[in-house]
Amino acid sequence: MKRDVKTWVMRGVLVAAVAGSLSACAPLVVGGAVVGGLSATDRRTTGSQVEDEGIELKVASALRQSIGNRIHANVTSYNRQVLLSGEVASQAEKERAEKLAVSQDNVNSVVNDLAVIPPSSLTQRAKDTVITGQVKAAFLDAKDLQSNAIKVVTERGQVYLMGRVTAREAKRATDIARGIGGVTKVVRIFEEISEQELQRLSGTTATPAKKN
Repeated sequence: MKRDVKTWVMRGVLVAAVAGSLSACAPLVVGGAVVGGLSATDRRTTGSQVEDEGIELKVASALRQSIGNRIHANVTSYNRQVLLSGEVASQAEKERAEKLAVSQDNVNSVVNDLAVIPPSSLTQRAKDTVITGQVKAAFLDAKDLQSNAIKVVTERGQVYLMGRVTAREAKRATDIARGIGGVTKVVRIFEEISEQELQRLSGTTATPAKKN
């Protein structure tokens, strides 16, 4: 069953890669690749998930209206923290993009990792989409990770990880991502939670230690 799910994931990202390659006129991407549905196993509340999708759309719209097609930018929001990734033509555009993102309602903070370089090629973007799918599939295979708890975004082989995770999960996810072919760097943008908070979110309790 797990193999079937993994196959489905990989087919999906390959379709997305092809679609992205054909969409040169749409440089702004929301949520890394596409706007996803709500997840019951996400560690954010349903309200937070809806709010983050709204933030992504508002920031992308503001960038499109102000800067237009001069940039290739991905907008990803997790718990009101916005990641800007991609490429811009100048430092001024990079700073402008950050100001636009910060000015949107409900945005708490912005991680501006836009690179001041020429836009990545469609071939590179397709490779990035495949890498994202491979990382997600590897998370799905890992028995000690909850794959839906981590957002994955890839730019030019650089993988960004977002989510509410424990220190143990952060290290594990980072190690997995670094082991994927084509990954040049892993950037962690995590909210760290305790193991006790994880147990609460998962609806589980710790097994008490046996007395000797």
